[in-house]
Amino acid sequence: MIGQPIPAFALPAAVADRPGLASTDLADGTPKLLNVFASWCVPCIAEAPQLAALERGGATIVGVAIRDRPEDVAAFLARNGNPFSRIGRDDISAVQLSLGSSGVPETFVVDGRGVIRYQHIGDIRADQVPLLLEELRKAGES
Repeated sequence: MIGQPIPAFALPAAVADRPGLASTDLADGTPKLLNVFASWCVPCIAEAPQLAALERGGATIVGVAIRDRPEDVAAFLARNGNPFSRIGRDDISAVQLSLGSSGVPETFVVDGRGVIRYQHIGDIRADQVPLLLEELRKAGES
């Protein structure tokens, strides 16, 4: 999917305090990290501090919560922090699968035109935060 436009989608909000997510939100001129996650995903818990570090580093992060209930997503975010500006609810993993993703977590760098520039499979480790910030910076130049 690298070098390809993000597939068209529109997802309802996964939690009450954040808007849902649509592909058009990823083509608004600002590069973003798109994180596919689930409240029941143990590696997603492990990467929560790294997502917070990415947000502190200036990253705009949007999320796709797969096969989850809003109350479970809200509890997950209350426990682990909420770095997401928007979170879409992907009840049947349709968006996840359209991205070529089969597991969680998975993170994509999307440039301001909605083109996927980088894909990270698995949980983000602390030593990978600078790499993702650099990929996001490069996406802003493309």
